[in-house]
Amino acid sequence: MKNTHERPRRPDVMKILADARPDELDPAVLADSPRRREDLARILAAATVGHSPRSLAPGRLRGGFRPFGTVAALAAVAASAVVVGAFDGDPSGGRPGTPPQSSSAAAGPGSSASDGRSDVRLQLLSAAKKAEAPAAEGTYWQTTTRSEDVDVVGERGESFAVRTTSTGEWSVGVRPGTRSLMISGLDGVTAPRTEADETRWRAAGSPRRVQAAATEEAGAGTLGHTMGPLRPMVMRTDADDKIYALGPRNVSYQDLRELPSEVGELRRRLASLPGQDSGADAGGSPTAHVLRQAADLITMPVTPAVRAAAYRVMAELPGVRGLGRVTDPLGRVGVGVAFPGTSRTPLGSVEQRLVVDPSTGAMLCEQLVLIEPSARALGAGLGVGTTVNYSATTRMSWGDSQITVPDTARR
Repeated sequence: MKNTHERPRRPDVMKILADARPDELDPAVLADSPRRREDLARILAAATVGHSPRSLAPGRLRGGFRPFGTVAALAAVAASAVVVGAFDGDPSGGRPGTPPQSSSAAAGPGSSASDGRSDVRLQLLSAAKKAEAPAAEGTYWQTTTRSEDVDVVGERGESFAVRTTSTGEWSVGVRPGTRSLMISGLDGVTAPRTEADETRWRAAGSPRRVQAAATEEAGAGTLGHTMGPLRPMVMRTDADDKIYALGPRNVSYQDLRELPSEVGELRRRLASLPGQDSGADAGGSPTAHVLRQAADLITMPVTPAVRAAAYRVMAELPGVRGLGRVTDPLGRVGVGVAFPGTSRTPLGSVEQRLVVDPSTGAMLCEQLVLIEPSARALGAGLGVGTTVNYSATTRMSWGDSQITVPDTARR
């Protein structure tokens, strides 16, 4: 669709290049790298403190581990985590959780037409320069995210769309003796997506429990959703000194701090990480694999130099498409980046996208956007360009105290 909005003033290219130029950029094209990115759902460490092990499908559409909804679980769009034990069950009543929106235009709410490959490269290099700013370390690396997952429930001809929204907090202890905790489902609720969907839900008898189509990876034909408020859930995400998963390997804080900050070396390291087959693997390409790993790194407690290098890796990857200036689901303006390829889900083919703020170096949001809706999605009003899952980071910083677990959380 032709963009009718006024095109933003083009940046001073030479100034951006001068400001953002890294010490080294290796433009070599990726070769012989793995064709699959990590599927975080299978990473599980041994249980501790008397709790049973639990396997969750983390959703990262970025700054940390996020529980997913139906589509997000397939796309595995979140930072990795070591899941040691959950204090209780799933707050959404039958699925691993709800991560990384409400519907948006094809390139996101308020988006403009693509500014082209050269512009997105410049913007990512600008973000890299901002990310190099030194920051004092603390005891806990903490992220807060706001997420939404959209699904279609009910029988054919009587189906309607629902959305699950919630806030999540993840506090990763990096000092000896500290623990890592994730609280999902804060202020969470599952409700009809629109007024029309609410009318259909009431016509169906306002059922408390509704069913959606599940994927083959989920191992069942349907997936249950419980309408109404969700109860938060708390889980521990560390095992001994291991606090994150990098590819298929659990790593310590020291491992993260020792990652290379030279762009070519970091890219080769990320490309060498084995992946696991995932039904929503974004195209299964080497570029998508490295892009996923680099996006995850940006939200981890790595050194500022490594975070900047991760942005530079993204800027040099072939096949990455720029979406120009976009507005994320929380109304924040940034630059949109699309992964190459699409993924199949019960709602149709989706494209994975990132929104980056080049003025601060922050990763604002990850989202899944419908490119080819299924008949079921179209019947519930989910058309081309609808964002069916997002995870927006509202905080990513160091803290000196552990997050507070609400009394209502399942333990």
